[in-house]
Amino acid sequence: MGMSLIVKKVTQFVIAIIFVFGINIVLFGHLTPGGGFAGGVILACGFILIMIAFGKEIALRKVRKHIGHILDSGAALMFLALAMLGYAGGIFFFNFINQGNAFYLRSAGFIPLENIAIGIKVSASVFIGFVTLVLFGRWVDESISGSDEN
Repeated sequence: MGMSLIVKKVTQFVIAIIFVFGINIVLFGHLTPGGGFAGGVILACGFILIMIAFGKEIALRKVRKHIGHILDSGAALMFLALAMLGYAGGIFFFNFINQGNAFYLRSAGFIPLENIAIGIKVSASVFIGFVTLVLFGRWVDESISGSDEN
């Protein structure tokens, strides 16, 4: 189940670094290269690394498949709700939060909140896609190889 002990120990050490880096990319994406998409992919790669190192049974016990769907849908609703709140200012996607001082986390108004929503959405979507490929990949592979024999 899973990979060797060395891979599991290295994963336990590296996974925290991956998650902190992904969160940093999501939060400070409006100030540095990155943002919600890039940070979401990094976070999803962390979950994928856990699944590869420890096996799908252990990974799916820790992160349920349904949580991915809930996070995916919830992040999409959060993104849309923030965009719709701009209508209070009269314009779709109106930046209604005070921008604050330049080069600080609060310097972009609601854009960091949108980055968080996009990061959660991308992370959940990529993870769900990977889980789908893991669970159904063998079935698809067998059906493709079976159709070549016909």
